[in-house]
Amino acid sequence: MHLVPRLGSGIPIVARTQEMRQLRAAFARAERAEAGAVLLSGDAGVGKTRLLTALGEYAAGAGALVLTGRCIDVHEGGLPYLPFAEALAPLATTSDPAVTAAVRARPALGRLLPQMQQAEDYPAIEDGQLTASERVSTQRLGPEQDLGQLQLFDAVLGVLTVIAQRRPVVILLEDLHWADGSTRNLLSFLLTRLRTQRLLVVASYREEDVHRRHPLRALLSEVVRLGAVERVEVKPFGAEDARAFVEALADEPIGQDMIADIVSRSEGNPFFVEELLASAKDCRELPAGLAEVLLARVEQLSQITRRVLRVVSVAKDAVAHAALTEISGLDELELDEALREAVQHHVLVIENGFYTFRHALLQEAVYGDLLPGERVRMHAAYAARIRNRAQGRGQDARLAHHSLESKDFVTALAALLRAMDEAEKLGAPGSALRHVEQALSIWDAVPAADRPSDVDELRLLHEASYFASTSGEPERAVAYSRSATEALGPDTGNERAAKVWRRHAEALLSVDGTLDEVLEAIDKAWELVEHTEASAARAWVLATRAGILRLIDRHDEALQCALAAVADARAVGAGGAEAAALVSLGTLADSAGEVEQARERLREAERKARDSGALNGELRALHFLGLSYDDRAEIRSALKYYAKGIQRAKETGLTWSSFGIELRTKHLTLRYVSGDWPEDDDAGRAGRGVSSVVAGRFLGIWAQFVVGRGRFADADKILPSLRQHWSADYSIALASADAAIQLASWRRDHAGAVRQAQELIDWLEEVEPAVLGGIRISVHGLTAAVAQAAEARVRGDLATAQAAVEAGEKLLAHGRHCAEHGIPRSVSLGPEALAWLARLEALGACLRGAGDPALWAKAVEAFGYGAVYEQAMCRLQHAKSLLASDGDTALAASELLAAHAVADRLGACPLREAVRELSHRARVELPGEAVAPRRDVVDPLTDRERDVLERVALGRTNRQVGEELYISEKTVSVHLSRVMAKLGASRRAEAVAIAYDRGLLAAPTSSS
Repeated sequence: MHLVPRLGSGIPIVARTQEMRQLRAAFARAERAEAGAVLLSGDAGVGKTRLLTALGEYAAGAGALVLTGRCIDVHEGGLPYLPFAEALAPLATTSDPAVTAAVRARPALGRLLPQMQQAEDYPAIEDGQLTASERVSTQRLGPEQDLGQLQLFDAVLGVLTVIAQRRPVVILLEDLHWADGSTRNLLSFLLTRLRTQRLLVVASYREEDVHRRHPLRALLSEVVRLGAVERVEVKPFGAEDARAFVEALADEPIGQDMIADIVSRSEGNPFFVEELLASAKDCRELPAGLAEVLLARVEQLSQITRRVLRVVSVAKDAVAHAALTEISGLDELELDEALREAVQHHVLVIENGFYTFRHALLQEAVYGDLLPGERVRMHAAYAARIRNRAQGRGQDARLAHHSLESKDFVTALAALLRAMDEAEKLGAPGSALRHVEQALSIWDAVPAADRPSDVDELRLLHEASYFASTSGEPERAVAYSRSATEALGPDTGNERAAKVWRRHAEALLSVDGTLDEVLEAIDKAWELVEHTEASAARAWVLATRAGILRLIDRHDEALQCALAAVADARAVGAGGAEAAALVSLGTLADSAGEVEQARERLREAERKARDSGALNGELRALHFLGLSYDDRAEIRSALKYYAKGIQRAKETGLTWSSFGIELRTKHLTLRYVSGDWPEDDDAGRAGRGVSSVVAGRFLGIWAQFVVGRGRFADADKILPSLRQHWSADYSIALASADAAIQLASWRRDHAGAVRQAQELIDWLEEVEPAVLGGIRISVHGLTAAVAQAAEARVRGDLATAQAAVEAGEKLLAHGRHCAEHGIPRSVSLGPEALAWLARLEALGACLRGAGDPALWAKAVEAFGYGAVYEQAMCRLQHAKSLLASDGDTALAASELLAAHAVADRLGACPLREAVRELSHRARVELPGEAVAPRRDVVDPLTDRERDVLERVALGRTNRQVGEELYISEKTVSVHLSRVMAKLGASRRAEAVAIAYDRGLLAAPTSSS
């Protein structure tokens, strides 16, 4: 078998805490003269070598002598004692006289170490000397060989024992499954004689290679009963740990779909992860190097077993014994023996009475090695078997797969359409989309006479658009709906054509920047049914048109359409269309400020949609119900309806439909606002298979959590990839830029933060002028401008300070412009917008000075509707303004304590550190903060005097020191006079020098 490459050693160990803890504990016992051994088992590539390397580095750092040896796959009996010879080789060339003496005192070691001068008396073992004894395990050694082997074993144990008296010794033996018989005997000898030496032996082996008749199995069964020996199993990563490993390995940000694909295909094996990641990133084929490694295991098996494995690989899923009997053509005894060999060698496993590959990538490798004709024949045999036997759920999908691969497109088309219907009923729109896309791909290859009579290409395009929109791929939904409109012909009926144009309009609604095209599409649908009698098609067009007209602020027309839709729907019993129209009536009432009427309409729409089975309509109603409460900052109620909608979407398979996505993003945003910050990163990930734009919406919101918690390295990975999606969905621009500006500010790159805010504002002005979200962006940019100006003033850099003030004033003006001209959903600005506006005004007052505490108090109060984190940020600024203006210090302390409590609960590390710094300077004691360590020297200075002197040492003027410590310039002068008197200094500089000389001057708490 080929050696598995060891990759990834340059990154930190991921998810191996328990294994490393066990290995370190074993080493700790060895340090206490409790000799022991650890047998490290696991599949090829699972990370055994990485753990041994880490243990070796740890032990060497603790002063231990680490000796490493490896077995290799030679196939002809192995090289006798190879891993021990490699491990002990450094002993023969060491410069340590004690070790040299111990080695020379044991001439028997010359058999292992030809470097020794005594080598001529004890010649090294020749490569083939013990081959015969390795081939015949029952053959006894001659008396001379028995004696020589015992002397060697005693010498090895003796030299290790002597060395261990001076320092701990760790022996690392890799790939024990390839060990020769002599190596196994020596290892057994050592393990049975572990007593009080400061010695640890760690040996690794591949569990999958140690089959029932493997010679290592007997040794393992013997030594595991010893008290000094323990086993540690290295298992594949779980999904979350595998994801973390992929992200740690990647040298650049990669898509969530690619990560999920690698995690799934690798099944948590680190080596497989590395190989898949290192291969062509957009290629679904198995990397050649990885396939070679996997197939090497199969090549060891008999010809008949390999034949059976090829049959199993074509099945793709678990396969029954009866199917293998039928398709392989083998008799029962031959098949039994082949399956037994495959199972014993850990290539196949038995699950619930079915056979499947132990690892999915092994199945891929075997399948990829099939000849084209062989592949077609086997797929055809599986398809024939499925046609002749009822197999329950999933039968049509399996039949379609095997028929496609065997080029039987007539059978495949019919099976795909049945599989599509089944997937839709099971709430699996993603699977339904794959089936209909495959049907479209072979449509032209199937003769017209062999196509189902009730299906045409137009229907397939319509279904593909719908399934794409409900599985999180809005761009593909638009592509299919557009193709459907192009496929309309003169013989297409008006109602059917209207349905196609309505679907196109609905698909376009999920993509930003297409409102003109949306209106054009729904107008074409309306033209086709405007003058017809009431019908379900007409009611649906009216309901959809009402929603679209509301979006472009043609409220009167929207109201008339919605009312007409309700009338038509009730006349023909189209409950789904009625529910859709009721949602539009509810949102129109909400926009007019008729809140209770709006919510009643929306609840009625929810009930009607549920009763009529209009699942998308039900989610739409729940979304707008939540939004009604959200707009008015009734956070608890909004979260309730969003959560209800998310649950219904999950139950019905519509999690990644357009309103399923809206519900999830709104819910995640409110969790950020309300201080309910998830611990699990899954909250910020979209589902597998959704478009990159949809994934970007979630990542943009999640980036705010990441920055807020101080995970700046993670933010650096997330944010650059989102810029490309700004034009696709401006909510991504708002969320990701919000996080990026805050990230720069926390890193004290205030100029960069201001620049990023201005870049986003300039972009928004071209795309969506005066959007209300611009107030928030202006606040974050203005925060950075205020900080930049303040720091520049402290340095005496008046030019930079003035430039920062001018940039801040532009941001202030933009925020006010957005507040004045932005269009809220309801009649006036809601509590959220008003809170951000209050914060904007409070920051504006800070541009040229300390700010106005009254304005900050107003901002704190404004965010009291439940915006926990933002209120804590305002409390920090309120406290700062109170201290800078000699205001109410007790109130400032209260604000700092409240902000600290929130930061601590959320794990908002940057905010917590900012609160700590200000509290230290303001002499406010925070709960849980460590008391300053006791000094070993007599210190005549008070803490406040030391604070002053630290800043003088940095070159601050008295005025600058006063601004930083929130005391007057005169008070600074008094403190300095006292310091100079205590230290016997006549000048400021002399006081600093004396303080350093006596060890009295500590590092300043801030370099600002």
